[in-house]
Amino acid sequence: MTPVMPIAILPHSHASTNNAPGGSSGAPGSGSASGSGTVSDSLPANMQISQAGFLQLISTQMQSQDPLNPTDPTQFLAQIEGLSQVSSLQSIQASMSGLASGLQGAQLLSGTSLLGHSVLAAGNTATLAAGGSVSGAVSAPTGASGLAVSVTDASGALVDAFTVPPAASGYTPFTWNGTTSQGAAAPAGQYSIQVTAAVGGTTQSVSPLLYSKVTSVTIDPSTQALQLNTSNGTLPLSSVINIQ
Repeated sequence: MTPVMPIAILPHSHASTNNAPGGSSGAPGSGSASGSGTVSDSLPANMQISQAGFLQLISTQMQSQDPLNPTDPTQFLAQIEGLSQVSSLQSIQASMSGLASGLQGAQLLSGTSLLGHSVLAAGNTATLAAGGSVSGAVSAPTGASGLAVSVTDASGALVDAFTVPPAASGYTPFTWNGTTSQGAAAPAGQYSIQVTAAVGGTTQSVSPLLYSKVTSVTIDPSTQALQLNTSNGTLPLSSVINIQ
């Protein structure tokens, strides 16, 4: 009886080949493997094999052995081990995909708890609602004796200016009441906020932090990070310093 030569398992895919004496190729029970970037994707359909087909080949090999010249059992063990590795990798991929989907859902769920809240983040453009105000904070440089806040409209014209004493430590809060320097209510719209600090007789520009209300949340398709859509624009959750 002519022995059937053992087949080889290609790691990380379901594809395998059976090279029989005479140079013919092919395998019963051939199937396709899903997933991009695998070895089986580059093989023709008649060279791919399923788990059931692989086990059938193993059984055929064992039945067709020459009793006087049996196939080395370690070859069977190597083939079975290769199939086990492929199955394990597929299980891990499925588990990781499920974990990623679960984390994304958890992100969105936690993000909905911020709806309607005001978050503090770096920025110099604020949206003033009709009859509303704009609040923010600034980290005063060491030795600062005063902080000057100026508000300009979309055309660059000065709308209001005021000063605040720097806090002894931490952030110094400030609020623009939404009125012009003449005391009239400023129209709703976009305004720029600039802050300068007086330090030792000189002035330094300081980057302000502004509060904005969260209106919705989304997942960035490129980074999978949670994005907050606010009245002052879109910002990543990682940039939020304070929540009110």
